[in-house]
Amino acid sequence: MSDTMLTHPLVVGEVGPGCKKVDPIVVADGVTRTFGGLTAVDVAHVEIPRGQITALIGPNGAGKTTFFNLLTGFDKPNAGKWSFEGHSLARVPAYRVARKGMVRTFQLTKSLGRLTVLQNMLLGATKQPGENMFTALFKPLWNRNEDEITVRAKDLLTRFKLDAKMDDYAASLSGGQRKLLEMARALMSKPVLIMLDEPMAGVNPALTQSLLGHIKELKSEGMSVLFVEHDMHMVRHISDWVIVMAEGKVVAEGPPDQVMNDQAVIDAYLGAHHDEDLGDMTESNPVLEAKEAAAAHAAEEGRH
Repeated sequence: MSDTMLTHPLVVGEVGPGCKKVDPIVVADGVTRTFGGLTAVDVAHVEIPRGQITALIGPNGAGKTTFFNLLTGFDKPNAGKWSFEGHSLARVPAYRVARKGMVRTFQLTKSLGRLTVLQNMLLGATKQPGENMFTALFKPLWNRNEDEITVRAKDLLTRFKLDAKMDDYAASLSGGQRKLLEMARALMSKPVLIMLDEPMAGVNPALTQSLLGHIKELKSEGMSVLFVEHDMHMVRHISDWVIVMAEGKVVAEGPPDQVMNDQAVIDAYLGAHHDEDLGDMTESNPVLEAKEAAAAHAAEEGRH
């Protein structure tokens, strides 16, 4: 990242793109995804540190969401492999990835509007005996489990200050409340790694501090967090580690303050506008936007 050797307690050796971590929870090698002649993701090697809050940043069209989709099984790579807690998850379907403990949220929330907030929460719980076609016929076999997950759901709704909305339809929630609901629902599965795709996008500023606090709490409870975000103030405030993507590649990584001053990041993220705040840059790039549009379309098809 500079001519001076830089080290960090999370890293084995020098800090730099693709550096090895002391205790990685995710390790990815040679992951590529192309759409026609466009290369959306071309990650040679990256490791996500365990028990930390890691930000994945980069300009629009850098391939961040596509990389999220690949890791979580919502899209398939052209090549590459990755592991989670030492277990290969390459080409494993999304539902099995979630069962392993890697759970993600979406930039555009996926709450079920015609179900109540509480019903949305109950859907997030795993290993429910009542979901078995034969067990479901005998209430005594699943009634106790349903009582337990209902208590957990209500506790989480209280924690996220959504308990007053418990019996309301999810469609009635504001954009920020839906973000909170999606994060709370993800916790119903007791994840080991939670991946948040632009958790602040479209959120009322009044709820921003609440969301920041909840993300910090995830780490304090022993979870690892990986999130995509464009708000650099947020990244500086809560991240332990930052990974930067540009044109599908990892171009830099390190602790937040170090990364923000990295020339590779300034060149990739800001170009000639390096005197401006990172969070203010919205310059469009038709080629890169086409990559993200194609990636989003592929991911949407994969869910249906």
